[in-house]
Amino acid sequence: MRLRLPRWAAVTGVLAVLAGAGAWSAAALDDPPPVHREDRALTFDGVRIDTSYFTGSGSGRRPAVLLAHGFGGSKDDVRPQAERLARDGYAVLTWSARGFGASGGKIGLNDPDHEVRDAGRLVDWLAARPEVLLDGAGDPRVGVTGASYGGAIALLAAGHDSRIDAIAPQITYWNLADALLPDGVYKKLWAGILFSMGTDARGDACGRFAPEVCALKERVAVSGRPDAAARALLEARSPSAVGDRIKVPALIVQGQTDSLFPLDQSDAMARALAANGAPVAVDWIAGGHDGGDREAGRVEDRIGAWFDRWLKKDASVDTGPAFRVSRTGGVDSTDGRATLRAATADRYPGLREDTRALALTGPPQRFTNPAGAAPPALSAVPGLGGGLGGLSSSLGVGLALDFPGQHARFDAAPQSAPLRVTGTPTVRVRVTSTAPDGSAVLFAKLYDAGPDGRQQVLPGGLVTPLRVEDAGRGRSVTLTLPAIDHEVEAGHRLRLVVAATDLGYASPAATAGYTVAVEGPLAVPTAPAVTTRAAGLPWWVWGLPLIGLAVAAALLLTGRRRTAAPAPDPELAAVPLQITGLSKKYRGGERYSVRELSFRVEQGQVLGLLGPNGAGKTTTLRMLMGLISPDEGEIRVFGQAVRPGAPVLSRVGSFVEGAGFLPHLTGRENLELYWKATGRPAEDAHLDDALRIANLGGALERAVRTYSQGMRQRLAIAQAMLGLPDLLILDEPTNGLDPPQIREMREVMIRYAAGGRTVIVSSHLLAEVEQSCTHLVVMDRGRLVQAGPVAEITGAGDTLLVTLGAPVSDVLVEKVAALPGVGSAVRAEDGLLVRLDAPEGAAADTTALIGELVRLDVPLTGIGPHRRLEDAFLTLIGGSA
Repeated sequence: MRLRLPRWAAVTGVLAVLAGAGAWSAAALDDPPPVHREDRALTFDGVRIDTSYFTGSGSGRRPAVLLAHGFGGSKDDVRPQAERLARDGYAVLTWSARGFGASGGKIGLNDPDHEVRDAGRLVDWLAARPEVLLDGAGDPRVGVTGASYGGAIALLAAGHDSRIDAIAPQITYWNLADALLPDGVYKKLWAGILFSMGTDARGDACGRFAPEVCALKERVAVSGRPDAAARALLEARSPSAVGDRIKVPALIVQGQTDSLFPLDQSDAMARALAANGAPVAVDWIAGGHDGGDREAGRVEDRIGAWFDRWLKKDASVDTGPAFRVSRTGGVDSTDGRATLRAATADRYPGLREDTRALALTGPPQRFTNPAGAAPPALSAVPGLGGGLGGLSSSLGVGLALDFPGQHARFDAAPQSAPLRVTGTPTVRVRVTSTAPDGSAVLFAKLYDAGPDGRQQVLPGGLVTPLRVEDAGRGRSVTLTLPAIDHEVEAGHRLRLVVAATDLGYASPAATAGYTVAVEGPLAVPTAPAVTTRAAGLPWWVWGLPLIGLAVAAALLLTGRRRTAAPAPDPELAAVPLQITGLSKKYRGGERYSVRELSFRVEQGQVLGLLGPNGAGKTTTLRMLMGLISPDEGEIRVFGQAVRPGAPVLSRVGSFVEGAGFLPHLTGRENLELYWKATGRPAEDAHLDDALRIANLGGALERAVRTYSQGMRQRLAIAQAMLGLPDLLILDEPTNGLDPPQIREMREVMIRYAAGGRTVIVSSHLLAEVEQSCTHLVVMDRGRLVQAGPVAEITGAGDTLLVTLGAPVSDVLVEKVAALPGVGSAVRAEDGLLVRLDAPEGAAADTTALIGELVRLDVPLTGIGPHRRLEDAFLTLIGGSA
């Protein structure tokens, strides 16, 4: 029974979809609501503080937000977020902290007497604004957010000023002493980077820092070991110093690829604030100070919802789960980047929930701290190392490096099933030191080692430093490894490495020997309550495809049936390709891209498709592969008419403008995955035959990301040859290849055609075409110029080289070209290339040409057939290339 829908129903459906799409597009293109910005300088204790104040449209009072910037930045860095919050109904105040941007003063690392007091005075200023909602006299409804340095000021402001109503600190610290001097080890690389940001215009590294901060840095950098005064100063300027007074709703965003402020900083923050009774949500993003995806758009959305709930008092707002962590969900094949998915829990699990014990194997091991602590082991490189580490589980890349003789290694057994580690693993070890003072500085890290035990990745690029005192006779200590969220695949194993050095930290300069022995199992937290959940999709994600499907079905059912495909031609069943009267003009084009093109290709030929840019070669190949339809004419492959999706196209393999491969898979895995996607039986792939012809050798078992351009091209050719198609189409297969690689590609094409199959190659390299092709089709301006064997086109006698005894003028060349029986004449290095244009069926009259040249006083010294394809090609197209 055939369903008949009235034509008006289909038309109405199309119009409805188009109208909706048009309205949606128009709304998306509307200018955003205007935001008013007011720039002014405020003066606190004689110091100029540069500020910007943002308000959106509308009247009435609204909550306010203080928006702080990161270290080394200024208020300009947060302007886009400020404007967005202003449009969402907030009064937003941004400022450049002391020592940054256009503000005066010295950098005090969020000194309570200066930077934190400045924040309180900004709250005073907001309280006097007529746009700002007040909870009482001088008490504005205000939230504070910022990242890194700005995140710390959000926490400190809430601890020092009871008027703060909600905070959203991002990738920041709880205890700055623990962050920069972890376990008594100086984080020299990060500290150096931070202090370099405070260098003034005169090059003075202490120019913009408060004297006590500069003295701390100089003292610790020289000694390589923090003192009690340095730790006390940093702790006094940390949120932890006022942690018991922070009792406002807090959204804590921390980065997983962050060796500056790792996840243990947010853990201490969350536990302290929750103990105060404050509503707390924790969000572990993929990126951090070491790079990676900071998820800026999603995080700003969540901060906006957080403030809507606690500043606008909108209880209907969904502020998200109590705990969320971003996990890599594979690789996007279009750009090689890791994709993210969310895992959530209805409570924050902490860093040591539901631990599993894994036995570590390995005897006590002795290693050395080298003189000068060089060369140092490598874990994270600020801005780079961790960012790669964040992708390591998906792409198998990383920068971690440990030198022989400078570390101990202990392995767990391979996992029989995937293991998700969420939190801080711990292990008990015994350390013995030969240093004169009996101390040891060690660096512990937990690798994910592959099945072969050699390839290993360091999640997040993170390492835990540890200073062990009084270890001359041996001392047992607990190693608390970096907090991570990482899945160990089945067949992989966890590997504990304890090293003597690390690039990011200060190590003792004197040589010392260390011995490390494992005294217990590795305790691995798994946090089973944290589960991956599929996010709900907006209606239009599933609704629009369904509507489009319904409209397409209506159009198919009510439209005219297409004309049936032409019947197969038995006489052409053995002919790989015949093109007859092919024409194509693109909509809006002024001329035909292909016009009345006809030629035929036989089995065993390697056909070169030649022509200058715009000749119509690519358009012809696209029609041949069924990607576009011709306006006129016909294409038959083995007697079957070509249409989009025609079954006969399964006998055609193609390589056009390169192929996309998954970089983390081997060449063989990429080809197997491609063939599976075709849905055809594995035995029909003839994979080994295609690989033998492509001659990839041992590279086939390596990851594609290690391939040279030539190897990628050959892999793409092998992919096109899967199934050993009877007709192989290659568009510019030698692009980007060096001469040896071009020669290899030429041999691949010749070997493939030697088995009785047919190859069509489009190329601009005429010398290569001349060596690899048996036949040619030359096109110009969409039309066929000549077709036939290479030898016939290059040396058939109708193209002659006229050698001259002297240069000739342009006028004389034009006179030669205008002679009777001459098709064209162009200059060449050795003289003139003359193509004779004899009547059909008649031989070219070389004698008559000589007589005409003598009559024109051409300084003729010789004449004969010319056999170079390049010159023959130029004469065929009249020099238009």
